[in-house]
Amino acid sequence: MICLGIEGTAHTVGVGIVQDSAPVILANVSCMYAPVSGGIHPRDAANHHAGVVVDVLRQALDEAQMDVEDIDVIGFSMGPGLGPCLRTVATAARSLALYTRKPLVGVNHCIAHLEIGRKMTEARDPVLLYVSGGNTQVIAFLNGRYRVFGETLDIGIGNCLDKFGRELGMPFPAGPAIERKARNGRCYLPLPYPVKGMDVAFSGILTAALAKREEASLPDLCFSLQETCFAMLTEVTERAVAHTGKSEVLLGGGVAANRRLQDMVASMAAARGAASFCPPRSLLVDNGAMIAWTALLMHRHGLTTPVEESHIRQNFRTDEVAVTWRS
Repeated sequence: MICLGIEGTAHTVGVGIVQDSAPVILANVSCMYAPVSGGIHPRDAANHHAGVVVDVLRQALDEAQMDVEDIDVIGFSMGPGLGPCLRTVATAARSLALYTRKPLVGVNHCIAHLEIGRKMTEARDPVLLYVSGGNTQVIAFLNGRYRVFGETLDIGIGNCLDKFGRELGMPFPAGPAIERKARNGRCYLPLPYPVKGMDVAFSGILTAALAKREEASLPDLCFSLQETCFAMLTEVTERAVAHTGKSEVLLGGGVAANRRLQDMVASMAAARGAASFCPPRSLLVDNGAMIAWTALLMHRHGLTTPVEESHIRQNFRTDEVAVTWRS
């Protein structure tokens, strides 16, 4: 069976094509909206997606060496995300499903990050540290659902890094530039450390880091921001591992491409006798393949989305989904 998935929750529109036999991923093509200035403007991002989604779809079909008629299932990112962006890709998915007369499956974006990680690594029942622009959650499977054991109380870690970088003249997304600068940092600058039980918060750290920009070098600022935020994320992930008794940790989301975060989580896992997994960067950032694979899993277990019920859900919680494809 072959599934085509369309992703478009924020700045990236992507189309992935997967199958339930090796090789799993037949195509994974994306195009990112890059704002001229400031952060993501939802309407501009949606206009970008509308302008390129057909070309991205054609590129994916060409890469997979197939026609649209060869597709068995159409998946799309139902949420969470930016409303205008979600509506654009949902419209594209509905149109494709109606044209091909193939079943439609709406996918939770956060769960898709976990499922593609489980498929493309050796992780089977991990605690997921999901870190992206708009989301920061610690997730694990329990009693038929993916439960959120901890999350951000204000902004996502990626949003924090992007806002910091924007104030200091870095390109969007700022995470890679901050990571490069941080490698040359030599002095740790004390910053707030708001871990509240299993939850974290980043807006105060951001404000404090920006307040120190006149008294510290940029590499030291980047180093201190990374060390503080990533230590917090590692701490709450370790607490979730201890609470759930699981022996695997999986990274997901674009911020997980940061090597320093990968190393910190891997060290924590090793100290607890647990295994740490991280899929390739192309599957960490938002992509269509993760939507396609999760839609395929759902369809196998009888889950489809009637077109008339395929409304987007901007605040689609991870733990709202009944995960019937896992025992």
